Amino acid sequence: MQAHIEKSFPAFHAAAKREIVADYSLLYTWEGADPKAQPIALLAHQDVVPVAPGTEKDWQQPPYDGVIADGFIWGRGSWDDKGNLYSMLEAAEAMAREGFRPKRTIYFAFGHDEETAGTAGAKNIAALLASRGVKLDFVVDEGLLITEGIMKGLEKPAALIGVAEKGYATLVLTAHATPGHSSMPPRQTAIGMMSAALARLEDHRLPMQIRGTVAEMFDTLAPEMSGFNRVVLSNLWLFKPLLLREFEKSGPTEAMVRTTTALTIFNAGDKDNVLPGNAAASVNFRLIPGDTQASVIDHVRDTIDNDRISITPFAGNTDPPPVTATANPSYQMLTKTIREIYPDVIVAPGLMIAATDSRHYAGITDSIFRFSPVRANSDDLKRFHGTNERLSIEGYADMIRFYRRLIENSAG
Repeated sequence: MQAHIEKSFPAFHAAAKREIVADYSLLYTWEGADPKAQPIALLAHQDVVPVAPGTEKDWQQPPYDGVIADGFIWGRGSWDDKGNLYSMLEAAEAMAREGFRPKRTIYFAFGHDEETAGTAGAKNIAALLASRGVKLDFVVDEGLLITEGIMKGLEKPAALIGVAEKGYATLVLTAHATPGHSSMPPRQTAIGMMSAALARLEDHRLPMQIRGTVAEMFDTLAPEMSGFNRVVLSNLWLFKPLLLREFEKSGPTEAMVRTTTALTIFNAGDKDNVLPGNAAASVNFRLIPGDTQASVIDHVRDTIDNDRISITPFAGNTDPPPVTATANPSYQMLTKTIREIYPDVIVAPGLMIAATDSRHYAGITDSIFRFSPVRANSDDLKRFHGTNERLSIEGYADMIRFYRRLIENSAG
């Protein structure tokens, strides 16, 4: 793939310096004309998730052939995240061919392990830039989309800029008991204790809250809403309980307003007539800004209320990164760029509920934006990490136009 990139974008490769970081990640430096101007970084990731075994036959086109048909680019990664990566390069290639030189330095940073936390790729790229004394004005990474027909009561498309991102915390719970013969079971077994603990965690989830970025998003969208939805969002002091009850009915909306609890792995026993000495389970939490790994561990310990169950955090866990302020020139510039390319949309700040490579850059910039410049409806959202992932050619062209305009507006 990297050979394909180098062959496809010769003018950009002639204009920019290319470095390989941590064996597979790519860092391009497009040197700016003004050495005093603060640099920026455009991020994407090269890796993709695998296709679920046994589902290959469900694809309309082979998932790894890159077929262009019926107005779409088909294949795993076309949405996540090759569409962003290639459209950035398309824009830069066209500009380099025309002799454009940015006023300030632009870094193009393409990690190789975002889908497994980015600890080898993005983390090392950010560390390399930090070691060189680089301080970025802002970073733009994959993120929230231009949603169409997804928010009830909102007729216009909504372009949501992720100024905040959830934290990531997986905790391994291990119940300790005395192993023995199944003919003489004790009152408490490892599996029984663990099952009870997990049931309590699901029954006593962390509270839903409308605060910070989510509250600002509602404040921005409320005037554009129609009917009762406008009344509700404009009067959260009165209707917040009603809104939260509605949000609780749907996973995607609920995830915006609470630290989620997901039971993901359970292991215990290896023989039907032997009581296991240990039962282990992994529980994944996605933390809203304001919560931390430490506060979640306290919640888990208080909820399960069992000293015979130990709690061990994953090494790659991260607290939510700092929230980017919307009252800054970079946010306003990004908003302006979106409106220039997509004049029919409403732009609002939003909370990214998944983790991105951008969180590794928090030490070298105060402004991180998570935004993918592509329109998406509810059917498109099912294709992320799913079957028949595809990107429309029209959408891809808009993405190229967006990144070109972003470079012009920020470094022209």
